[in-house]
Amino acid sequence: MSTPTLDKIGAELRRGIVQVAALSLLRERMHGYQLVKVLADAGIETEEGTLYPLLRRLETQGLLTSQWDTGGARPRKYYLLSEEGKTALPVLESIWRGINRSVNSILATDLASLASEAGQ
Repeated sequence: MSTPTLDKIGAELRRGIVQVAALSLLRERMHGYQLVKVLADAGIETEEGTLYPLLRRLETQGLLTSQWDTGGARPRKYYLLSEEGKTALPVLESIWRGINRSVNSILATDLASLASEAGQ
């Protein structure tokens, strides 16, 4: 499999992960660049060009609120979970934990024994 194909698959995986991670992190007020840095520090590299459209989409869906702060050297838009986002986050966390558990189980499975069990 070529590297561009693997890069595309990796990007698709990260996109879903970034949504849940961003919502979880935005229980505290943050601006976009700050969120990129916190995600990177946690091992989730995210381009700003990917994150900002995601934040706008989550805001349009009602999961985030935003507010401009023009008091500093440069204006910054801060994001925070909305009330709807606070309600949705535990559900999304539960879905994530279930998927994560299932994928980890599949990755750790001895495929030979799984195939023989399925053939019975």
